[in-house]
Amino acid sequence: VPALVAAEGQPPGTAFVTMAHDLMQVQLDTFGGWLPNDLPLTPGWYLDDTPNFQLGVLQVVRHATRVLRDNLSRQRTSDAVHKEADLAFTGFANDPHRWAFPSAENAFGRGNAALERFRADLGGKAGFYPRSDNLIQFLDPMMSELGAVTTTLAKARSTTEPTSWFVIDDNFYYAQGVAYAMLGFMRAVRFEFRGVLQDKNAMEITDQIIQALEESQFEPWLITNGRPEGILANHSNNLKVYLDDARQKMNSLVSILVKG
Repeated sequence: VPALVAAEGQPPGTAFVTMAHDLMQVQLDTFGGWLPNDLPLTPGWYLDDTPNFQLGVLQVVRHATRVLRDNLSRQRTSDAVHKEADLAFTGFANDPHRWAFPSAENAFGRGNAALERFRADLGGKAGFYPRSDNLIQFLDPMMSELGAVTTTLAKARSTTEPTSWFVIDDNFYYAQGVAYAMLGFMRAVRFEFRGVLQDKNAMEITDQIIQALEESQFEPWLITNGRPEGILANHSNNLKVYLDDARQKMNSLVSILVKG
């Protein structure tokens, strides 16, 4: 996970925006670059685990940049949307499978460039407002996304809607990509919203969310779908346990923030 940029005296929002930028930049700069849009017969076309992981990361970054545009960067709902925050979200909203006109790499690169410009404006033309209501706005789509991926993971051994062995690993790595990005953002949230979290006595549960997401980043040699009584692990279920735990604790955090 990209390093947290956390220093006293930096403009509010620096750690959050930098994390969003770096999470995507890692995917663009990794070996082979952005893989979900690779053409048939190219090296990336033969892979499925890394592309699905990258799609999971992208989904969380999309949620985060939408909340940045609509809530975190606006003191009041009547305030104008910051241009660069809007451009960042628009860039990441592009089709991740497009290889041209525009390519996914170019679109996401523009999104990251907009985040860099927004970060440069922090403390001046751009604001970041770490309030309880804004943190709830951020956590809501995160909980929804965790609910979606855990439901998919639960189908690995379903008797009514069993998941094909050919896509079990795809679902696993997509979910793990979601958790990886959330881990980065929750570390940034812990820093940016430290005043709110300390005031609400919510720092401990935030640390527990981070711990659950850290534990989700295990790396099996092979994704298996074993039965409880078998010798093979059920990696989908193992991952689901950590993500369910993170989601439940996020829900508890929201309740704390709402009650005040």
